[in-house]
Parts: sequence; C-alpha cells; structure tokens
Amino acid sequence: MICLYRFQFPKQIHLSKKTPVSASDPSCGARCCLKNHVSLLSTLESISGDPTLGEFKLVNIQHIIVLIAKQHWSELKRVVAEPNHNLLPKLLLDCGADSEVILRYFTWSEKEYSVCHSLELYSRLLQLLAHSKKYGRIRALLHRLVKNGEYSVSSIFHTLSIWGDGVCVNSIIIDMLVLAYAQSLKIEFAFEAFKRAGDYGFRLSVLSCNPMLNLLVKNNKVGHLEYVFKEMIKRRIQPNAITFNTVINGFCKAGMLQKAEDLVEDMKVWGLSPSRLTYNTLINGYSKMGRPGKMYKVDTLLKEMLSKKIFPNEITFNILIDGFCKDDNINAAMKVFREMQQKNLKPNVVTYNALINGLGRDGKLDEALTLSDEMLDLGLKPNIVTFNTLINSFSKKKMLKEAKEWFVAITKQGLAPNVITFNCLIDAYCKSDRMDEAIELLGLMSERLVSSNVSTYNTLIAGFCRVRKMEEATKLLVEMQTKGLKADLITYNILIDGLCSKGESRKAVRILEEIFERGLSPNHLTYNTLMDGYIKEGNVRAALNVRARMEKDGKRANIVTYNVLIKGFCTKGKLEEANGLLNELLEKGLIPNKTTYQIVKEEMMEKGFLPDIDGHLYNGFVS
Repeated sequence: MICLYRFQFPKQIHLSKKTPVSASDPSCGARCCLKNHVSLLSTLESISGDPTLGEFKLVNIQHIIVLIAKQHWSELKRVVAEPNHNLLPKLLLDCGADSEVILRYFTWSEKEYSVCHSLELYSRLLQLLAHSKKYGRIRALLHRLVKNGEYSVSSIFHTLSIWGDGVCVNSIIIDMLVLAYAQSLKIEFAFEAFKRAGDYGFRLSVLSCNPMLNLLVKNNKVGHLEYVFKEMIKRRIQPNAITFNTVINGFCKAGMLQKAEDLVEDMKVWGLSPSRLTYNTLINGYSKMGRPGKMYKVDTLLKEMLSKKIFPNEITFNILIDGFCKDDNINAAMKVFREMQQKNLKPNVVTYNALINGLGRDGKLDEALTLSDEMLDLGLKPNIVTFNTLINSFSKKKMLKEAKEWFVAITKQGLAPNVITFNCLIDAYCKSDRMDEAIELLGLMSERLVSSNVSTYNTLIAGFCRVRKMEEATKLLVEMQTKGLKADLITYNILIDGLCSKGESRKAVRILEEIFERGLSPNHLTYNTLMDGYIKEGNVRAALNVRARMEKDGKRANIVTYNVLIKGFCTKGKLEEANGLLNELLEKGLIPNKTTYQIVKEEMMEKGFLPDIDGHLYNGFVS
C-alpha cells in the first residue's frame, strides 16, 4: 500500500462540510466522502493528470477515517508510516470529517507521539466544535492547550481571528479559554486573555469572569481584581451575587473596607440582596482590621444583618469570637460563645481554637485547658492548630516543661508537628536564653522532614543576638542562605539591633549597605535602631547623619526618631538642642507619646530645665 503522506492534497481541495463522517457509524465515512468522489477526482486530474492516483488517495483517507472512528490505532500506525502529525488532521478537516473523529485523532496522537498540534489546527477544530455546539469538547480541548503551554495568549488570539468565521463563535471559544486559564491557576495568562478579549471585541460571560476574580483574590492581586470588575461593568457583563461577594472579599482582604461597603450598596442597585455570606465577609474584614474599636463596626454590621432577617450561623459566630479574642477582649468572646450555644448552634474546632488562643493570650491557661477538655467531651478532635495554640500559650509564660509535654502529645494523637509548632518552641527556648536546646530543635526539624522557614532562622538569630553571640548569628545567616532561604528585612533589623546592642554601630551600618544590595528597603525601625546605637555610644553627630540619610531615602522622622535624638542631646547635656527638637516635632504635627513625656520629665525638668514649648508639653506634665 502506498503511504498517504508521500503525497499532499492541494490546499484548494475541499469536500463539502454538509456530509460529515459520523463517529457513531464508522462505515459512514467512505459513503459520505464518496458522494464528492467525482468532483474530487476532476480536481486531482487537472493537477496530476492521473485519475487513478486521485482515486487511490481518496480510498486511503476514507480507510483512515474508519480506523480512527473504530480506534484501531495499531492498524492506523501501519497504514500511516512516518506521520506528519499536522498533515493528517488538516486533511481530515478539509475532507469534512466529523469533529468527533478529528478530536479523537488529536487526543490519541498528542498522547502517542508527545506532540502539540499547530495553532491553525486547534483553531479550526475549535471552530468546528463550536458550530456543532459541543461545548464540553471545547472545554476539554482548551484545557489540553493551556496545560501544554506551547502557545502565548497573543498567538492564540491572532490565529483564532484569522481562522474564525465570526465574533460570536470566537467569543464562545475565548470565554472558555479564560475559564481554562483560571481553572489551571494560570493567573497572568487569564488576566491577559481577559484584556485581549476586550481589545478584539469578544464578549465574555460571568461564568468565566467569576473564577478568574476568585483566583485574583486568592493571589492578593487587588489591583487586577478592581480592573477586571470595572471592565466587566464597562463591557456589560452582568455581575451576579457571586461576582459581588468575590470582589467584596478581595477588598476586605486588602483592608479596603470602605470600598467593600460601597460595593454592597452597588449590589443593591443591581437588584441583588446582600446575603449572609456578604455580611460574614464584611464582619471578617473588620474583625481582622488592626485598629482600635474595630469591633464596634462589627457590632453595627451585625445589627444591620439582623434587621434584614439574616441570622448569624456558625461561621458568623466564629468570626466574632476570633475578632474579640484578637482584640484582647476575652470576656466579650466568651459572651458570644454562650450566645452561640443558646441559639443551638454547635461550636466546632475552629470555635474552640479561637477561644483557647484568646484565653492563652490573656494568661488564663487553666481556663484554656478546661476548654480543651470540654472540646474532647463533645467528641471534637483537636487539630495541629489546637496544639500549636497551647504550646504557644505555655511558651509565652516561659512554662517550657508544659510546652514540651504538649509537643510530645502531638504524635500520640496521630498528628505531626509543623513548622509553626517548632517555631513556637524555638522562640520560647531562645527567649529563655537556652540556645543549645533551640538548636537541637532545628536539628529535630530536619529529622522529622519539616522544612524550616525564614521565621525559624529569624528567631534563632534574634536569640543569639540577645546573648551577644554575633558570630553564631552570622553563621545562621549563611546557613539559611545555603538552604535557599532569603533573609528579609526582619533578619537584617535583628542583626543591626544585635550589633548596636554590643556597641558596634559601625558594623551595623555595613548591614544597612547589604540591605540595599539585596534590593530591600530599610524601614523606620532600621534607621531608628542605628540612631539609637550611635546615641548609646555617645556619637550624636553620627546619629544625625543616619537621620539625614533616612530622610534622603524618603522617610520622614517619626516620634520614635525624635525620642531617640532628644534623649541623645539630653545625655550630652545639650538641653537647648533637645528643646529645639521638641518644637520641631510639634511643628511637623507629630503627637508626643508616653516615652516623649518621660524623657522630658526625667532628662530635662528634673534637672531644672523647663522646656519652652508654648505650654503644650508643660501642661501635660503638670496635669
């Protein structure tokens, strides 16, 4: 038998698409295509002058269609020797073969020969599937295309625009492409496809936009999130409740709470009612906000929720309990806990973990243990968070024996300690200056196959700095970098503090240079620590130079900066200069804190110097 691939059909040879080959009836292939036998032969005759050759080729393509339809792959491989993997699908498309037959060969050949077909063929097959309304097949094919990652977003759009026969069909394909990128977690590709869809005039649906919005929220891409939502409104892609709740969640995670509340109002304009999920999201956003009085706003939202006959569920109560605990208001948290039980809502492990954490933060370890027992009595199994919370609570109280007992208990419960477990214990040993045991725990982490992180090393470096073993701290810095862990600003701030505490501020300045070399940006703590180091060494001039460098770096002096410098001038007996700095900080709108008042009282007033500041500070001290 002569191999099909020794010849090529001219591009202008096409069989009618009105006679497709059915995958369900393989024998139909030859019958359907033979209807166009005469027209095909005449075209071939005009090119080759040999009707026998054309007829032979026609018989071969029909035979191949039948083999594909019946999935006789071994026989197909014998018939089609040394295949050109892009030619056969093209011939099948030109022949008007059924989309299922072509797709079947696509799938088999990609797997069998580890190839990725050309974008032209993908585009033509996608168009064919779209015309046949085989949307499930389109989704599957696009997922393969996205997974392969062979083609850029721009090339996919360009090829579809060339081979497409209408904006409507292409819109369907591109909509599913955006969805495929989102479901494959390829966030930047999804975002680019969304933008290009607008440029090409392809219409997307909320079904593809919502998963992309959710992915943007998970990856903290709030700028992209806001852009996509605004574009959806501009392109008249009608948002639904899921859209609004997703964007509200993104704004809350980013701390953009006013925008989140504004979106709730927009939601009503679109004829949608805020749900329990909407309110839970807002309440969670406010409860995690690091501002005083945050729970008052939470209470307002809760009342609004109840006024709309939307009743709190277990999630609502868990958010409230956790919020009050992190606000160091354990009494309010316990009150909410009792109210939850009165409403016959069952507390879960999350509820108890939040309360145990709150009681631990408040130093009420006996009550925390009572709750852990109550949890067991209810048949709730403690998880690793429960153990970590208890270990951390005992560690903060320097009750290392009890903390270690809970650490041992983890494995007895069939759980495995994680990096947070080890970090809590290491922190406790470091703060108790038991560095040998802290290092032993680092070794145990390796034995248990628990990967240490930057926080682990920061804790250990801080421990060695505290006991003034800077050489050991520096060795740990090198070790973490050999493990592929990048030192962060916290790491360098710890080292600067350690060197300044030893009276080696000049060495600490070298760390400042390294911060810049690593592409990091020093913060106020970095500069203030250096200034304080120089002040303690009696070098006020060097401290002022650090301040000048800080301001050159775009950071204005804060109240801590002024406190450090005022203390430095007072120590040197330069009280007029200190008084000048007091006036300066007030002129710049900074508010003196407790430390400021204490410095002025102890270093100036008790030494007989009355600050000349229009009575501002003076009245504070007299009162």
